[in-house]
Amino acid sequence: MDVSIIIINYRSPQLIINCLDSVSRFTAGVTYEVIVVDNDPENGGGALVRAAHPDVRWVDMEYNAGFGIANNHGMAIAKGKYLLLLNADTLLTDNVIGRCFDRMNERTDIIACGALQYYSDGTPMPFYRSFNEFRRTFFILPPSGLVDRVVNKLYPEPAYADPDQHDWLVGAFMFVRREGFEKTGGFSKEFFMYGEDVEWSGRLGKLGKLCYFQDCTFIHLENNNPFRRTHISWINRFSTQMQVSNFLWVRKQYGSAQYVLLILHYIFMVPVVYGWKMLFNLRKNGNPFSELRTQHIYVRKTRVLLKYFWKTLFLRKGLYKIKPQENIDLLTASA
Repeated sequence: MDVSIIIINYRSPQLIINCLDSVSRFTAGVTYEVIVVDNDPENGGGALVRAAHPDVRWVDMEYNAGFGIANNHGMAIAKGKYLLLLNADTLLTDNVIGRCFDRMNERTDIIACGALQYYSDGTPMPFYRSFNEFRRTFFILPPSGLVDRVVNKLYPEPAYADPDQHDWLVGAFMFVRREGFEKTGGFSKEFFMYGEDVEWSGRLGKLGKLCYFQDCTFIHLENNNPFRRTHISWINRFSTQMQVSNFLWVRKQYGSAQYVLLILHYIFMVPVVYGWKMLFNLRKNGNPFSELRTQHIYVRKTRVLLKYFWKTLFLRKGLYKIKPQENIDLLTASA
């Protein structure tokens, strides 16, 4: 078996059917199997997928284990020489799987490769291309050329001799050598959603190169998800679950000092974001307490981060999944 394709289902059977239709249509020159790990078997989506694609190996989880643990389960039973982690909300437009297979066979220095994401209208989907580019977005700082220069100096871009090499791969399409999973154990079990691909990339990168190839692409659909970002603003760039996961990644990869620095930054910025907005309101309409919804959301998210402070600082075992009442994005959207 050349490739094992692993897809996680969570109430998305039609998306998986569409994805597998595109896999079947375009994939050639490789033998492959498809493993679908269902994080919500009680929803009954498995029957629809198996009717459309009878060859799928369907695995039911006992609970919603999140992205990383479910993928680990799929990788553990996979038979392929390579493992392709593929999101349910993706579509292939050509033989990208065969192309990745050939590249990985040619380039033994590569432990894993990814593909560039495109929106359904054919425009490129932006993504973070390095750890430090990602880390710079965690800081809520005033837009300024001087500030940008200082932050870029503190968190510089890596320099690789190989133009295809990057720090990490997006989890929607990860083409990994089997030994990459066997030697690392796969995704960290602490991550429920978001950040797990970044953290695993850090460990995979110690085994070999992580590469993107310009001619390897796929479509990533924007699927409705209660953990996705809402009310995006300068001070609220990430969903609550995403921030909890991102801060866990920083703690695991860069240590306690960098994690505490981020927490202190978010606390310090509470009076700053309020003070700036109140001054703006005074000049605009004379009422400093108007239009403070974004600032209130920021404070509520920061409170959630503080709830996970000790658990994250000491890297206590367990799934870092926020509680329903901590999902500020969903609560705000329904308010």
